[in-house]
Amino acid sequence: MTFDREALVDHARQSIARGSKSFAMASKLFDPATRERAWLLYGWCRACDDLADGQEMGHGMEIVADPASRLATIRARTALALAGAPSGDAAFDGFGVVARECQIPAALAEDLIEGFALDAKGWRPRSENDLYQYCYHVAGAVGVMMALVMGVAPDDEATLDRACDLGLAFQLANIARDISEDDAAERCYLPIEWLVEMDIPPGEHMKPHYRPRLAVLAKRLAARSAEHEASARIGAAALPFRSAWAVLAAAGIYGDIAREVARRGEHAWDHRVVTSKAAKLGWVAKSFGQTLRRTGGSVRSPRLWTRPRTGPYRSS
Repeated sequence: MTFDREALVDHARQSIARGSKSFAMASKLFDPATRERAWLLYGWCRACDDLADGQEMGHGMEIVADPASRLATIRARTALALAGAPSGDAAFDGFGVVARECQIPAALAEDLIEGFALDAKGWRPRSENDLYQYCYHVAGAVGVMMALVMGVAPDDEATLDRACDLGLAFQLANIARDISEDDAAERCYLPIEWLVEMDIPPGEHMKPHYRPRLAVLAKRLAARSAEHEASARIGAAALPFRSAWAVLAAAGIYGDIAREVARRGEHAWDHRVVTSKAAKLGWVAKSFGQTLRRTGGSVRSPRLWTRPRTGPYRSS
C-alpha cells in the first residue's frame, strides 16, 4: 500500500501546531527529515490520547463512557498502521510510515497503548515505582521512539535510557501541573503511599485545607522531574547537533512547567501553568549554547528509575 506521505506529514504538522505549541517550537530545530518524522510520531500519540480521553488536541479531557471500546479502536488502528494497511485515520497511517522508516518496533507501540489501558481500567499508583512505570508507558516509551527517529542505534541502550528519562521528566511535570484537571476527570496519579504519608484521605487532595500538603507532593514531583531532565540532558551528547538542540530546548521549556508549579506552592492550581512564547524563545537561544557545550560520558545515576526490559525496546 502506498500512502500520500506529503499529505500525512501536513496532517501531522497541523496536529502538533494545535496540540502542543511547546513541542511545535522545539520541532522546528530538527533537520527537515527528522522534523517530519517527529511530527508523524506526535500525530499518532496525540490521536491516541484524544481517543482515550474524549478530548480534542489535548483539551477538554472528560470521563468517557466507553473506555474499553476506545482502547480497542486504538489497538486496531495501530495494528493496521504497523501492517502497512489503511487505518481510516491519517494520524495512524502516518505512524505506520514513520515506524517503517525508522524501524520502530511494535513492542514500543504496545508499551504506549498499555498506558491508555491502565487509565481505561481506573488504575491508580500505589507506590513511587508504580508512578514511574505509568510514566514510562505514557511518555517514556515515546522518548525511546523519538530517539530512534533521531537516529539512535536500536542497541544503544544507554542513550535510549536517557531518552526515556526525558519522557519521564515531561510526564512528571504534567502530573504536577494537572492534579486539579485530573481530579475533575476522576483520576489521580499521586501514589497512595504519598497521600498516606501526608495524611490526605483518598479523593480529598484538592480540598482547600489540604493544599499546603499537596504542594509538598507537587514539589516532590518537580524534583523527580528535574532529576530525569538532568539525566536526559547528558544523553543529548549522543545526538546530531540539531536533534540535540531540539531536545535541550524542549527539556528547558517543559522543565519550566515543573519549576513554576514548585514555585507557586499551594497556588499552583489556581491558574494553569503555561510557558510564555518569550520564555520558549529564550530556551531556543539558551539551548543553542548548551548544545555547543554538551558533553557525555558520565554514568547514569543508579538512583534513577530505569525501564525494565527483557530485550531491546521492551519494558516487560
